[in-house]
Amino acid sequence: MVGFGTQLKLLATVLLVLIGLQFSHVAVADEKQVTWSELSEQQQTVLMPLSKEWDTLRPWQRAKMLDIAKDYPKMGAKKQARVQKRLSNWSRMTPYEREQARKYHQQFKALPDEKKAALRKKWKEYRQLSEADREKLRLESPDTYQHVDVD
Repeated sequence: MVGFGTQLKLLATVLLVLIGLQFSHVAVADEKQVTWSELSEQQQTVLMPLSKEWDTLRPWQRAKMLDIAKDYPKMGAKKQARVQKRLSNWSRMTPYEREQARKYHQQFKALPDEKKAALRKKWKEYRQLSEADREKLRLESPDTYQHVDVD
């Protein structure tokens, strides 16, 4: 049987953890609600493609973008360019297109590793085709290639 002192220490530890979680949640929630004008210069530079819509983003979307901006300086030039391109593409998408992109991403994540590898291989092969060959494929099989982002 556990002694009263041990139970008290355990209870105190649990309470401290719960209190800490409660306060950390509030800090994160406040950070998610930051407006565009409240972002640092570095954050605004990284997230510039989203400047016009920043204040309309949902809290979880802002939090995700703030994470990207935080990690951005640690990225190599190639990865930074990819992030900028994706943010720019995302900013031009309609809400419906964004929802579709989320849906396709979730479907891909749910696939078994073998299927993911096969799709990555096909994507790599597609990317190595000339633009003319890609266009030919898109015209021949519009259902298959309707959601392909060429770059």
